[in-house]
Amino acid sequence: MKYIKFVVSMLIITALLMFCSNSTEPTADESGNNNSEVPAVFQTFTDNVNVSADGDFLVVETDDIPDHNSPYFSQSDNRYEAYNGSNSNFNLNPNRINTQSITLRIPLKPSQASTHEGTPLGPIGISVNGVVLFNQYAGPNQPLTGEIDSFDQYNGHPQQSGQYHYHVEPLYLTSLNGKGSLIGWLLDGFPVYGPQENGQNVSSADLDQYHGHSHTTSEYPNGIYHYHITSDDPYINGGQFFGSPGSVTQ
Repeated sequence: MKYIKFVVSMLIITALLMFCSNSTEPTADESGNNNSEVPAVFQTFTDNVNVSADGDFLVVETDDIPDHNSPYFSQSDNRYEAYNGSNSNFNLNPNRINTQSITLRIPLKPSQASTHEGTPLGPIGISVNGVVLFNQYAGPNQPLTGEIDSFDQYNGHPQQSGQYHYHVEPLYLTSLNGKGSLIGWLLDGFPVYGPQENGQNVSSADLDQYHGHSHTTSEYPNGIYHYHITSDDPYINGGQFFGSPGSVTQ
């Protein structure tokens, strides 16, 4: 009888240990992402974005499809919306939005770089709706002067492979969340905010050569360097990253 009681006790202890072990496993969200190490500020992306932590980096995977309509969707797509913006010179470019597979690795603890790298053509960051951010050039050192006329009513457009992107203020996001809201992050891990601060418009003259400054924000109450989108060139970034950029694969 004592032997039976001993065996039963051991079985109960084993079961409890297994339960406790399983209960301490990190939980995953509905898309299968393990977000246990991802700071809360990065868990505000839209559903087309997967985020995870990998050591010192945030890994961001996006399909780059905007969460708003556009004339750059096929006319048979229910997300198609004819241009209804304010630019009388609007000219639809020949490209159309296509699903992408883009992975960005962004430092989780960004810091000022000792040597500042120039921003490349292509993605230099990502917005909270998964659309990538581009710099202030249409090509190598080519201003956006003509390309601006192909921006849709939300200030985005696709390039040749169908990669939709913003060079300037993403009007859908600032109309939805506010002109001073968090827009996204550049590849160096520093956040990007809209064109207003404390209800006042921000211009390039208010910012440093990298197009940012440092102080507290709602998302970063301890203070952080951050970029601002402005209505004047260079729009998002001054041509160099303030911090050391991560990487992009696509």
